[in-house]
Amino acid sequence: MSVTIRPLAEADVAAADAIFRTAFSKFLGIPDPAAFTGDAAIVATRFRANPKAALGAYRNGSLVGSSFATHWGSFGFLGPVSVHPNLWDQGVAKQLMSETVALLDRGGVRQAALFTFPDSPRHIALYQKFGFWPQYLTPVMSKPAVASTDPTGMSRYSALSSSEKAACIAQCVDLTDAIHPGLDVGPEIRAIAEQNLGETILIHDAAGLAGLACCHVGAGSEAGSDVAFVKFGAVRPGRDATGLFGRLLDACEALAADAGCKQVIAGVSAGRHQAYRQMIDRGFRTFIQGVAMLRPNELAFNRSDCFVIDDLR
Repeated sequence: MSVTIRPLAEADVAAADAIFRTAFSKFLGIPDPAAFTGDAAIVATRFRANPKAALGAYRNGSLVGSSFATHWGSFGFLGPVSVHPNLWDQGVAKQLMSETVALLDRGGVRQAALFTFPDSPRHIALYQKFGFWPQYLTPVMSKPAVASTDPTGMSRYSALSSSEKAACIAQCVDLTDAIHPGLDVGPEIRAIAEQNLGETILIHDAAGLAGLACCHVGAGSEAGSDVAFVKFGAVRPGRDATGLFGRLLDACEALAADAGCKQVIAGVSAGRHQAYRQMIDRGFRTFIQGVAMLRPNELAFNRSDCFVIDDLR
């Protein structure tokens, strides 16, 4: 198949979203593509966050597929990668993957990851060709949002002044760097604020910033209506991590309830056993499972001592 891989044009974002929904609906057996992810906006929000990391596959000038890369400092992940079903098994996905991996490499990413279907040999085999190897399952979990007051020591990024926001992101970088060298979710914090997608919540203790959670909330974000989606969350590593993680989960639930959401959604690698178990004990239940694939084949922050929330969908 002769296609051209080039930066996704802004005018083609709607078409990329339609192909994304059509492709995944076809694979999952969902009759109506519009029902897949509902009024959540994944393609558009990721394009706006970093247009230079969005690629399109064009055939005779028409878009037939797309892929997206996310750079969080030394760590990056790719997805979604989607190709119109009419062109499956014709090498388009391989060409998109090749260019997306090269884009991550040029961006200085030292550890890359993706989320895919654990029961799909076709997907896993494709990603292995590019050096991604399957590791732990990633349960994506939900819990009903229960009305509550903001926990003690919780604050919101949106309430900070410009100078305070700059200092806050620097503190967040220090915290995530202690979990994985070079990990920086500043781009996600800024994307949520600039696109009005939700909120980044912060918890503090006597030592300073103790945890953060980048949350998408409601329609037009990656969450969808009535949902608060914790795209990334982490607490300071160390002996107090278990208690801090509980406080962070409380803060996420408080945010969801305050926004009028019906449920909180959060994913966690099963490799982070303590965090996974703590979420189960607090009433989170798995509704879908994926598998994390990493390049190179290293644990990164999928370790039992890491109290981190993400699912990289």
